[in-house]
Amino acid sequence: MSKHHRILLTGFTPFGDEDINPSWEAVRALDGKAIGNHRVVARLLPTAFADSQRELALAVAEIEPDILLGVGQAGGRSRLSIERVAINVQDARLPDNAGAQPIDEPVLAGGPAAYFSTLPIKAMLAALLGAGLPAEISNTAGTYVCNHVAYLMLHLAAQHAGVRAGFIHIPYLPEQAVRQAQAPSMAKEDVVRGLTVALHAAVSHLVDDKLGAGTLD
Repeated sequence: MSKHHRILLTGFTPFGDEDINPSWEAVRALDGKAIGNHRVVARLLPTAFADSQRELALAVAEIEPDILLGVGQAGGRSRLSIERVAINVQDARLPDNAGAQPIDEPVLAGGPAAYFSTLPIKAMLAALLGAGLPAEISNTAGTYVCNHVAYLMLHLAAQHAGVRAGFIHIPYLPEQAVRQAQAPSMAKEDVVRGLTVALHAAVSHLVDDKLGAGTLD
């Protein structure tokens, strides 16, 4: 398939005290699937700052996607959270899986302070809500490895004309939530369906919808 018709979809390895990561459980279910005239290629990224940067660069060089979508776990969130922005900051509350804990360091020295998603986030939101899935626009991807990868994806996309990128955070799976006090969760099947819906919207909308979805806090 032409390099102009590939989607790089990434998930992460488990981290903290978890033995699964819902992002990879959902992402790998879409590997090889057709989304319009695009083909999904799924890749597992380590939950580690330096290693994820290296593996992402290798995947982009190999696959030459025209859409990059990162997916990550956000335990405590109850909705599919489409990220609007990634910032040039690493501020790790806990060490990554390689033992690194950068504090107040840039993702890329000399890089822009932030990148905005270049995917049609409002069209993706409308499609998800229309499909009966809880979804929202998020204005923070955190300062851990998810934000790190989101920033790098957007930086890589900015170097190649016509390439677009973004990031979605997802809730715990039910089997994770039962070990957390009052943590919301979402079934894997719903996450997979949500990613499929969001990707269809991303493929079919080169211009975003105008839809109020901001926050007051």
